Amino acid sequence: MNDQQKRDAIFNKVWQACDTFRGVIDPSLYKEYILTMLFIKYLSDIHKSKMTGFEKKYKGDKIRIERALARERFIIPQIEIKDNDGKLEERFLATFDNLYERRNRSNIGELINILLEHIEDSNKGKLHNVFRNIDFNSDNLGQTRQRNTRLQNLLKDLVSLDLRLESIGHMDIIGDVYEYLIEKFAATAGKKAGEFYTPAGVSETLARLVAPKPGDRICDPACGSGSLLIRTAKQVGSDDYSIYGQEMNGSTWALCKMNVFLHDIDSAHIEWEDTIRQPLFVEDGTLMKFDVVIANPPFSLDKWGQEIASEDRYARFYRGIPPKSKGDWAFVCHMLATAVEGKGRVGVVVPHGVLFRGGQEGKIREALIRENLLDAVIGLPANLFFGTGIPAALMIFDKSRKHKGKGKVLFIDASREFENATNQNKLRIQDIEKIVDTFRKKKIIEKYSCLATYKEIEENEFNLNIPRYVDTFEEEEEIDIPAVQKEIKQIESELAETQAKMNGYLKELGF
Repeated sequence: MNDQQKRDAIFNKVWQACDTFRGVIDPSLYKEYILTMLFIKYLSDIHKSKMTGFEKKYKGDKIRIERALARERFIIPQIEIKDNDGKLEERFLATFDNLYERRNRSNIGELINILLEHIEDSNKGKLHNVFRNIDFNSDNLGQTRQRNTRLQNLLKDLVSLDLRLESIGHMDIIGDVYEYLIEKFAATAGKKAGEFYTPAGVSETLARLVAPKPGDRICDPACGSGSLLIRTAKQVGSDDYSIYGQEMNGSTWALCKMNVFLHDIDSAHIEWEDTIRQPLFVEDGTLMKFDVVIANPPFSLDKWGQEIASEDRYARFYRGIPPKSKGDWAFVCHMLATAVEGKGRVGVVVPHGVLFRGGQEGKIREALIRENLLDAVIGLPANLFFGTGIPAALMIFDKSRKHKGKGKVLFIDASREFENATNQNKLRIQDIEKIVDTFRKKKIIEKYSCLATYKEIEENEFNLNIPRYVDTFEEEEEIDIPAVQKEIKQIESELAETQAKMNGYLKELGF
């Protein structure tokens, strides 16, 4: 099988496992159980694969095998179960296979929780607190008998999956499947989907626009499940990068930690906290600086933290304080404050209102344009995002731009070029290529892009609404009045002839 066939086979098997939970609990909840169990299956199979290799290499020497396993990127620990008197009842390795062997026990939910706790404790550097928000012994999965049945079925569904290296070939396959599942869950999660997933086409476009380079520090301050952050890192083309992400939702943060781990990124710094109220990437009392900052923040977030903005210790909101009910510019201001002076690039997904709303938002927008930080505004098709049909835009900022009050801004209207899929529109490869090529070469294409001068934007009162700059008006064909009149006369003549024939037939029939 080729890589795509392997991905599809794994995906279909895991998606089938979702039937265990469908109709019982909300997809926004059961995704955590499915993805966590897939993660455990992956760790177990890779451990099995490594164990087989080391047994051959060291010819069964247990001490050397254990030493080699201890140097791997993750540790699979031993679990000891004791009775109430502290007497050892059993000891087993924290693997999926050992859970499967115990699947019919009445306390299977508790056993899974114990296994997760041991794996987390043995891999604190990479998985600290990742499983603290998930409980396989919870009433969310039903009463004891129902819960046990569902967990037994889940283990049965996944046991035949072979995720060993010799079967899947390389780690990116399981990482891609994991992300594909997150996308599928997003498709069924309605409005909640925007909290944890950026569509692949949008992530790919934004990642290519900010063009990360070897050695770059990359940050996503609203990283969700990590899809945008991972895709941006992969654009570097090597492992010479460092990535940082912050996420407010605990469950989504845990997904991100597992996602980066499955994509073989061990150096990721993923933090759990509110970026606006409590940014955690700080050095010597000031915000850490990054070469590339990308994000798809929550659209028009209410109660984003306006109450603390006027006294912000990092002075992120000196251009103006966004309204309480719309936090879009708060995230943009934070991102710009964390970009390296003189060379940092910022790419952000925003709702179109950010481009033209007045009040404080208008003042912030004007200040940024006067500072010559804005490089491009790209309008995307409607219905690309899960949970909302509204169109969005990409804004690209570049801190290497000089000559304040003189720079040009590229406007791209890509809203009409997409694949019209059944439930969700998608950016095709050619759509992404056209956006990126137009941006990099600053092309002016009729009815698609415009390179606007500072003066033009100033004359538009710093309103960035794309139709003000990119004229997509299609002229109607000129109507040939004499030809139309001639056609009408012809139709009337034919109608009269038909009517006469009809009257003759009716007369013959006695009507």
